[in-house]
Amino acid sequence: MAKFENITIEKGMYQTRGGLTAALEQLDPSENYAGTALEGLDAFSRQLKRFNIHVSGRGSDTVEKFFQTANSAALFPEYISRAVRQGMERADILPNLVATVTDIDGMDYRSIVSEPGNDDKELKVVNEGAAIPQTTVKTRENLVSLHKRGRMLVASYEALRFQRLDLFTVTLNQIGAYIARAQLQDAIDVLINGDGNNNASPVDSTAQSGRITYADIVGLWANMAPYELNTILAPTQEIQRILNQPQFQDSEAGLTFHGTGNLATPLGAKLLHVPEMPSGSFIGLDKNCALEMVQAGGVMTDYDKLIDRQLERAAITCTAGFAKIFRDAARVVTD
Repeated sequence: MAKFENITIEKGMYQTRGGLTAALEQLDPSENYAGTALEGLDAFSRQLKRFNIHVSGRGSDTVEKFFQTANSAALFPEYISRAVRQGMERADILPNLVATVTDIDGMDYRSIVSEPGNDDKELKVVNEGAAIPQTTVKTRENLVSLHKRGRMLVASYEALRFQRLDLFTVTLNQIGAYIARAQLQDAIDVLINGDGNNNASPVDSTAQSGRITYADIVGLWANMAPYELNTILAPTQEIQRILNQPQFQDSEAGLTFHGTGNLATPLGAKLLHVPEMPSGSFIGLDKNCALEMVQAGGVMTDYDKLIDRQLERAAITCTAGFAKIFRDAARVVTD
């Protein structure tokens, strides 16, 4: 009999670093299944197979399938967390903005800063016996602000027990999408106003008030140097103005949009539609060095309530914050 079929699953596994999946992987490493029919499944997925629980497709089971045994019931919170994370990933454009993700165990985090001046950015010739120019790295003065975002799952077990898991997953995906959009708003606020360490992004003004021209976009590209302009964030009104520029209306851009759904890219930068942004401005940034995302614990669920079928007001939350890495790696253009 395979090892994964003999594991006892307990609530305490959720309190380990990495949660239930990490605890299961320690007991039942996925590497042991290389070359078998179970290759490609992680430890949690093998537990679903153990209890014959199908969470997607036309043949998906009902919610009550999780509660046939104490072991299978302990899998339910992890299923919810995964469905929420799946929704976050589908709606999430943060990977296009964030240079690095830092996972922390506590709630206090102080990022680092290295802000070289123009003279420091030059790689000058070092004469024999001369001192090598220095780059100073230090911790920020203020802590990164972390925000808990989430939703309260309000439902009774009786109301959900006969619902198909694929339908329930759609609802959980939407909760994840809400969290992702809220985190995006936090990221945009830090890009524009800084993270409390006197590092708000520089602001450029358009040549004509209320009108974005191609010259404004070229000016943004020039002012970003020595950083690379590879991402532009714009609200609905501003993205329409950008795309209505004659330079982005050529036949190749039209064919690309109709064929792939990808927007024209100003000067090689990826253009992202962000309806939540305030109108009248857009942001250009170097995604490789502008923003750090700090996460405290990932998606968290009230596993005690869920395992005990007390779904009423079970919280699903995610705590994260953002820090500027290099102040000038993002610029705001406003009309």
